[in-house]
Amino acid sequence: MSQYLVLIYGDEKANAEAGQGQWDETMKGHNDFGQKHAEKLAGGNALQGVDTATSIRKDAAGAATVTDGPFVETKEALGGYYLIEAKDLDEAIAVAKDVPSPFGGLEVRPIMVFDR
Repeated sequence: MSQYLVLIYGDEKANAEAGQGQWDETMKGHNDFGQKHAEKLAGGNALQGVDTATSIRKDAAGAATVTDGPFVETKEALGGYYLIEAKDLDEAIAVAKDVPSPFGGLEVRPIMVFDR
């Protein structure tokens, strides 16, 4: 089995404006996803909004600059993730299709494995 990270992107403003009913429906969707794919889940979390982000960039000399906010301003922001186990990318995509993302989309990426 390989591991894949399913990144959940969405429009935070649209989500906030949708109201409590949409929030409840989305949370039910995540609970249902967790139950349906429990054997495939290796982890996952929701992230606080981009207004809580802190970015760190290093220049060529290694000096770090710390700023409030995400790396880039975009309409869709990373809102959470699931770490899943799947036999291949096709299976990972099939699992990811069940992740609720009413105001955005998903990205599936394989976890890089390093030999020790």
